[in-house]
Amino acid sequence: MKRSMLILLLGTTLFAAPYTKEDRIKDMQIMSEAMSQIQTGFFYNNNEIVQDGAIRLSDAIRRVQPPLEEVEEKDPMARYMNAKVKFSNKVTKKIDQKAKLILQRFKAGDSQQAIQAYTKIMKQCMECHSQLRTW
Repeated sequence: MKRSMLILLLGTTLFAAPYTKEDRIKDMQIMSEAMSQIQTGFFYNNNEIVQDGAIRLSDAIRRVQPPLEEVEEKDPMARYMNAKVKFSNKVTKKIDQKAKLILQRFKAGDSQQAIQAYTKIMKQCMECHSQLRTW
């Protein structure tokens, strides 16, 4: 049973369609909901809500990829000047690290540090949207 599930999972990842803008929109909506869920958990001092939100955020941010047109940019100068793929990957990594930090700190009872990590995630979100989406 485990072997067949592993084969099925490998098959779907090998033949997966490219990451589209619709996929990105869906993942951004999940991240927005997860951030709201984390905030609700802070307000109610509920570790389960914070934990669920941080896990959902971490899962969603790991799925986010640069759009295909940025990855397949042919002009090396444009790729160098934009550096969108590198920037996206950096932001993704930082958000994932901070989500894990929220899990650790809030569970340990250090809500101040957990909230500070949440604020840093918001900063990364806004930085990405201002740089890549030109808000």
